[in-house]
Amino acid sequence: MKDKNNKQQRWIEKFIEHIKYEKRLSPHTCKNYSRDLNIFLVYCLNNKLQSWHIVDAEHIRAFSASQYRKGLNPKSIQRNLSSIRSFFRYLIRENEIKNNPAQSIRSPKVGKRLPENLDADSMSKLLDIKDTGFIADRDKAILELLYSSGLRLAELINLNITDIDLADATVNVLGKGNKERIIPIGRYALASLQKWLNTKKNIKTIDYDALFISKRGSRISPRSVQSRLNYWAKRQGITTKVYPHLLRHSFASHLLESSHDLRGVQELLGHANISTTQIYTHLDFQHLAQIYDETHPRARIKRNK
Repeated sequence: MKDKNNKQQRWIEKFIEHIKYEKRLSPHTCKNYSRDLNIFLVYCLNNKLQSWHIVDAEHIRAFSASQYRKGLNPKSIQRNLSSIRSFFRYLIRENEIKNNPAQSIRSPKVGKRLPENLDADSMSKLLDIKDTGFIADRDKAILELLYSSGLRLAELINLNITDIDLADATVNVLGKGNKERIIPIGRYALASLQKWLNTKKNIKTIDYDALFISKRGSRISPRSVQSRLNYWAKRQGITTKVYPHLLRHSFASHLLESSHDLRGVQELLGHANISTTQIYTHLDFQHLAQIYDETHPRARIKRNK
């Protein structure tokens, strides 16, 4: 009995070695796989499933149901099932089993959570920074640019001075998958950037090319940006938790509410799929009803013009 248990455990260890050294997955991902599969192994042993050969689709469904009853959220159950599918694919590859019992198991649907965003008044309050000097000028330029152009944190950190075209009021961004996109810069962000660049000229820098630098003159770190946003949120009296991606969400939401141009917002955000951008289409019903009344041929009788 113990030998069988050890054999099942050994196959999990072999699989983790496979994804770690052959597939070169990150330590964090390997840890998640290991945790998911060992939880599944405990379930199997408790239910006298002492060999991977005898595990079938119904056993896996029952396992998922047990996880749900324990309070695990659908997203975590999805990840568990993904780990189990991958593991059984590996066992097939190693000729340990013939079929993947997890292949036909449908993952529970995960409800799409609308992204948080600041309303226009709160955003104006956050950006109303009166202080001047190295730190304040830099931070205001960062905040304005994040909101004006909807940049990801990594995109902002990696910007060089040459990526900014002040004359054309655009920023050249290298996004996910090394895809470049050119984004307009709003006039407030442009003014803040011009002020920051004038301030930066008088600072001794280590990384001369970097657009945003620390006090030491090196390229600013992601943690520093997050810390500074948190500082200004408290300083400006914003009660909502403020983080870099919140400004990107706010940029997308406010732009979409004004323009109703989903494709345009998709291009500006650098989303590969429009389905990703569609999470921002939380326009209020009154606006939609107004559009319907004005444009749909079967709407209520239109007012005389």
